[in-house]
Amino acid sequence: MRQDLLSGVHEPGSKLKVELLRTRYGYSSSPLREALNRLTQEGLVVADQRRGFRVAPMSAEDFADITRLRLLLDLQALEESIEHGDDEWEVRSVSAFYRLQKIEARLPEGPLVLNAEWSARHKDFHMALLSATPSPRLLGLCSNLFDQAERYRRFSAKYRTERRAKSDEHQAILDATVERNKTEAVTLLTNHIVRTRESVAAIQRQRDAAEQSAS
Repeated sequence: MRQDLLSGVHEPGSKLKVELLRTRYGYSSSPLREALNRLTQEGLVVADQRRGFRVAPMSAEDFADITRLRLLLDLQALEESIEHGDDEWEVRSVSAFYRLQKIEARLPEGPLVLNAEWSARHKDFHMALLSATPSPRLLGLCSNLFDQAERYRRFSAKYRTERRAKSDEHQAILDATVERNKTEAVTLLTNHIVRTRESVAAIQRQRDAAEQSAS
């Protein structure tokens, strides 16, 4: 269900009816309600006043808030990982990057529509970089915010028209991180997160303008 929420199978703001979820996922009501409650805690689902559930809505303001928190927490986790990371952490980060790179090499040219495999490897890479923080709670918050941002990345990717750019952003972030260049790594990750915010915001403005013209 989480993957369907992230990929936009369930429309933002739509009702999540337990009886329909039972048909789709093949579980009884009790585990489905437990899953919905957990997803509510993660910010992917909201509980309405009538004790039902809806997909969390999406807005430019919400994504800006997610980005603001990522710039606070992800950067802190990265700094702590650079300070505390050992050889195993470096190997984990390099391996995660290699797997992401292999996926990207198989993607077709043209506009990038993110798929589940790429998204999973993308998150694995970012979480590997942060995984040496001594705070499991901080890492959990970063993971949750990454998932919330993923909804917006996947949504905006559907409407991109430009060709996919060959980017070495992840390589540069990795290199600065394993070289323990904290200032450079933090700057690169900041730019990476902000660029995503700007890209999503631009596509949202285009869609809003198109809807206004159509009406």
